[in-house]
Amino acid sequence: MLGPEEADLMTSRGPGLETLFDAALLGLGAVIAYVSWGYGFGSLARPGPGLYPFFLGAAIVVCSVAVIATRAHRTSGGQRLDRREARILVTMTCTFCLWILAMPVLGYVLVTFITAYAFCKVLALEGWRKPLALSATTAAFVYLLFGHWLYIDLPRGILFE
Repeated sequence: MLGPEEADLMTSRGPGLETLFDAALLGLGAVIAYVSWGYGFGSLARPGPGLYPFFLGAAIVVCSVAVIATRAHRTSGGQRLDRREARILVTMTCTFCLWILAMPVLGYVLVTFITAYAFCKVLALEGWRKPLALSATTAAFVYLLFGHWLYIDLPRGILFE
């Protein structure tokens, strides 16, 4: 448990670190938009390789500016995560990282199924039928959306080639 001095120190340091992180995101979004500008946008019939990254970078810039502006007008120190919420956040972040690392080996659909199931269990969805149904539906929808309707070649993984 934190004492009053440590809690005050964390509250006083917290917004400064969060603002620094938001500024880093702002810079990252600007760099993404600038670099993708050089790739070219193409046309509406044949979009170029810079179209999606440019709008993604611009969206990051707009959202970062909105968060920084909101934080500047906020008077309180904000709400802290309790131990359970912090554990959920760390577990979900690690699951996302493992999803990215496992995708080349196991393939997009299988890893998406496993990750969706892990998210359901971390978020305490009761039983095992609901998480399995939600995970299978998510994996099937992603496969249909990207693999069949948008014709995007999803990674099949080393095991399934």
